[in-house]
Amino acid sequence: MLRSLMLAGAALMMAAPAAAQVPPYPAAFHTEEIATNGATIHVRVGGKGPAVVLLHGYGETGDMWAPMAADLMRDHTVIVPDLRGLGLSSKPAGGFDKKTQAGDVLGVLDRLKIGKADLVTHDIGNMVGFAFAANHPDRVNRFVLIDAPIPGVGPWDEILKSPLLWHFRFGGPDMERLVAGRERIYLDRFWNEFSADPKHFSEASREHYAKLYAMPGAMHSGFAQFAAFDQDVIDDRAVLAANGKLKMPVLALGGEKSFGPMMAVVMRAAADNVTEGVVPGSGHWIMEENPDATVKMVRAFLVPAQ
Repeated sequence: MLRSLMLAGAALMMAAPAAAQVPPYPAAFHTEEIATNGATIHVRVGGKGPAVVLLHGYGETGDMWAPMAADLMRDHTVIVPDLRGLGLSSKPAGGFDKKTQAGDVLGVLDRLKIGKADLVTHDIGNMVGFAFAANHPDRVNRFVLIDAPIPGVGPWDEILKSPLLWHFRFGGPDMERLVAGRERIYLDRFWNEFSADPKHFSEASREHYAKLYAMPGAMHSGFAQFAAFDQDVIDDRAVLAANGKLKMPVLALGGEKSFGPMMAVVMRAAADNVTEGVVPGSGHWIMEENPDATVKMVRAFLVPAQ
């Protein structure tokens, strides 16, 4: 009996560290801190082959992409930054408009001596990726956008009327004081409300990201991402008026229980060559809720059958 209890206790001790972690990146990845454009961007790099950049959104960091990166590194050089102000990137006072952050991506690629890349983006990453693709179309081969609108593009004004998007206008010093020390409470609302099933956003992931968003300056930076939307609308409409729609192939993916086919509606207003896709059984948090289907759909688009 005592031996059984000891073995059970040992098993629990061995299991505990794994339960407290998000999926790790393969050991072959390394990290770099790239100073560019007034910020220092934390970047994960691994694999070999044509380049692909993965951009995360709010409520997560580049850590969300670990399963995608592990798959794509088989035949790609995979580059995964943390957006400025979030994760392990620096927390500058400004520059949270998406055109400036597109400059961050440009600086990362230039430092890594990469000319062109595919883009795979989610949430706020969609907006940064769009600004990059629209302002630097010669640097993008294919573009995958997942489950978030683009400021000023397509039905943006109608999308803003959704009560679920109250947080787009939530920010400022008083709001920062309200959430200080309560980051987990604030973020849980998004992880719960935007999931098809909140249980799919694991406790380990919640703990992990809540700690990162509790770092000094992180919540301020997160609010600043949303506060910049008015400027993003101006910038996105201006670049579309000047350059026309995107010409590179675009895959617009929505979670079945979230944006769904609306993602393709948004992108058809801004791109000529749009493929529509829906991640089955998933809400907004596609890499938490249905990573296998998401990876499969992205790979099929980036590496079309010969």
